[in-house]
Amino acid sequence: MKKLLAGWISLLFATSLFAQTAVRGSIIDRDGQPVIGANVYLKAIRKGGITDEKGQFQIKDVPAGTYNVSISHVGYKTATQSFQIQTGASQQTIEFQLEKQTLELDELVVKATRVGEKVPITSSSLDKEAIEARNLGQDVPFILRWTPSAVVTSDAGTGIGYTGIRIRGSDPTRINVTINGIPLNDTESQGVFW
Repeated sequence: MKKLLAGWISLLFATSLFAQTAVRGSIIDRDGQPVIGANVYLKAIRKGGITDEKGQFQIKDVPAGTYNVSISHVGYKTATQSFQIQTGASQQTIEFQLEKQTLELDELVVKATRVGEKVPITSSSLDKEAIEARNLGQDVPFILRWTPSAVVTSDAGTGIGYTGIRIRGSDPTRINVTINGIPLNDTESQGVFW
């Protein structure tokens, strides 16, 4: 009986010796508002968490020791803090206050060009005469059906009514269609209805 009791006591002692702690905390800004979606990272053990809608986080199973925690979020300065977890502690609470940071980006220029003759990309340009020669009173996809990489469909099979086109496998919501520079794509579904 004494051996059994001694075994249980040693098991409880070993369990408390290797017990791990939950690190909890909250992150707020200078105005006292919670910072939602901030990254909390303990580099030494490669564990982390993200703050919830109340600015709170939790990292489970952290062994006793001294740690540096790093808090980062876009629009705030990264903060670091050192803390220590005592052996046998079940919970460690940390509080942070982040300072806002303005990010300045360089100028961004978006350019668009047409495919030229010397560009190594397959392309087709149809002028007025080519369109007139192919126009048999059908919808536009059937006028373009002989261009490379174009696949056209028609519900009725005649090219009139519900027709569609795919270019290099891309569906109609990914194809920008303009007529004389004016977008034809639907603003809600991004598709083109012929």
